Amino acid sequence: MNHTPLPTPLIGITAASEKQAREYAGAVERNGGSTRLIVPSQNEGAEKPLSEIAGLLVAGGGDIEPSSYGEPLDPDAGVETDEGRDAVELPVLKGALDADLPVLGICRGMQALNVAMGGRLIQHLSGHGAEEKDGHKASSYHRIYITPGSKLAAVVGAGGFVRVNSWHHQGVREAQKSRLLMASAYSLEDGIIEGLESPDHDWVIGVQFHPELRKEVPPHFERLFQGLVERAARRASMHSV
Repeated sequence: MNHTPLPTPLIGITAASEKQAREYAGAVERNGGSTRLIVPSQNEGAEKPLSEIAGLLVAGGGDIEPSSYGEPLDPDAGVETDEGRDAVELPVLKGALDADLPVLGICRGMQALNVAMGGRLIQHLSGHGAEEKDGHKASSYHRIYITPGSKLAAVVGAGGFVRVNSWHHQGVREAQKSRLLMASAYSLEDGIIEGLESPDHDWVIGVQFHPELRKEVPPHFERLFQGLVERAARRASMHSV
């Protein structure tokens, strides 16, 4: 039996700049997708990119402006916002969710997913940020627990305990989590949520760590990008009929 090959899906990547998006774009492309950068400098709103893409990857980066989730800025939290990115990214993300596009959020991207769906953020956490090594910033590491039976566990092929990298100083606990999202992974040390997913969407997953840095995490996390591309390809195929 001949099977028609799925189309190469176009994955939108929201980021602060082309340079920042490079690792994420490489992860999508090595798993069979093509990429379309969505950055503040384009200043084109949400409608145009959403009309083109079959899936969305929300990349890591700076902090989300606290007013986006209805809180004042904590002057002692060391928050470094990028309001230009917020203005582009959050409408695109909300539009992707409304259209039920496949969505993968990474680090800030997981936090943006929580904010877009009505959740809040802890403006500063200790023990999760990058470490200083030889005058340069480098990933810190900790163990997390992935809930068996979650979409995250199904996509990567394993639940349970795993060691991941960490670059964030903001995050989410149950008190800040959107009621529309389910937690799928937790930090063992302090209970910070390391994975979120939507039970009401086809394929919407966020992780707090950085799977695009594939030398720093177990190889099965590459399946997050594979899963995003495959689900987007199916969607593109259905909408081309």
